Amino acid sequence: MGKKLYIGNLSYSVDSNQLADLFSQVGTVDSANVIMDRDTRRSKGFAFVEMAEESEAQAVISKFNGTDFGGRALNISEAKPQAPREGGSRGGFNNSRRSY
Repeated sequence: MGKKLYIGNLSYSVDSNQLADLFSQVGTVDSANVIMDRDTRRSKGFAFVEMAEESEAQAVISKFNGTDFGGRALNISEAKPQAPREGGSRGGFNNSRRSY
């Protein structure tokens, strides 16, 4: 099983393909996903990349963490599992009205 990496401090102009091309210098990239804002369709400045091997993921961190890419220094670390969201509310408006 591969390793999932968090890539922070990305330039807003970097796309998933550019990131995959960069990291493929070190090993096999299973997936690269730059996170986009759903309303503006603009990059949020971070991404997740999955490498085929754990050793390749460590090599990516060693080689590229802190290096300049697209005018910004990359911040690369092991991705942490997403914490469960708290609260049962799904947001929105409460349309129920009480009449007294």
